[in-house]
Amino acid sequence: MKEFVVDKYGKSGLRAAQVPEPRVGPRDVLVRVSAASVNPLDKMIRNGEFKLLLKYKTPFVLGHDVAGVVTRVGADVRDYKVGDEVYARPRDLRIGTFAEYIAIDHADIALKPNSLTMEESAAVPLVALAAWQALVDLAQVKPGQKVLVHAGAGGLGSTVIQLARHLGAYVATTAHGNDEEKVRGLGASKVIDYTKADFADMLSGYDVVLDSLGGDNLAKSLTVLKSGGLAISVVGPPDTAFAEQIGRPLLKPVMALMSRKVRARARKLGVRYSFFFMRPNGAQLKGLAALYDAGTLRPVLDRTFPFDDTVDAMAYVEQGRAKGKIVITMVPSGT
Repeated sequence: MKEFVVDKYGKSGLRAAQVPEPRVGPRDVLVRVSAASVNPLDKMIRNGEFKLLLKYKTPFVLGHDVAGVVTRVGADVRDYKVGDEVYARPRDLRIGTFAEYIAIDHADIALKPNSLTMEESAAVPLVALAAWQALVDLAQVKPGQKVLVHAGAGGLGSTVIQLARHLGAYVATTAHGNDEEKVRGLGASKVIDYTKADFADMLSGYDVVLDSLGGDNLAKSLTVLKSGGLAISVVGPPDTAFAEQIGRPLLKPVMALMSRKVRARARKLGVRYSFFFMRPNGAQLKGLAALYDAGTLRPVLDRTFPFDDTVDAMAYVEQGRAKGKIVITMVPSGT
């Protein structure tokens, strides 16, 4: 089968390869890939930004989101059958959705939303799980709270806005002025055009901030929080909780050192900081599918690329101008 592998860390490390079909373990389902989406995480993994934490041995197949059809089930799998249409974010160290087939632990998958196409379904697992786990599991957002979502027109931001609104929060977002109508349509009540204004001068008293930009943006985000508020960053320095999450408790001192400055600044301001790295969870995907089918959530796509153009799709994501998810498809659009 054909797949796209990282044979060396760095921008030029992704290439097409021909390999045997994956082995299917007793807990696995084999999925024929219909569509996969590209995430900034793919770029970070390819570039080696997590190579000390997630021990991928090159060459490895890239890709974290998938929708497709089950073609084989392992001996211990009872909840899925051949022919089921599923979607998933495979667990770390078992990624590889930029391929014709992938074997996935059955605990990481769910039946795809009935109302979505394969392309739309492939666009949502990572961002939907990230939104749910950040807002519900971590921040425990309540009705009436105030949530700031950065980069609201992007794949993650557009999903977080919708879920925060569903949870009853008042939602503000940063976006280009050209995208104001779009993000308001997703549920944002206040939109700050980052090309014209500094959000830190306009906002205060927020309960939660979801940061996907890092650097100065994260530092300023701490200042708009109310006392005890929480800044969650998907790109900021990892903290000790992340070492626990990936099963590397010995790295806690390293993580503490990496996040020392941002945690110290948060303490000084009387607020909290948390690095966030989403976890695969098939049960949560099942619940999220119901939200998509009910129309509570909807996917936001920018454009699609054919599978053979996966390298071009990665390059497009790296330009940083996508207004939604980028999807790689092996099936005609709309099927």
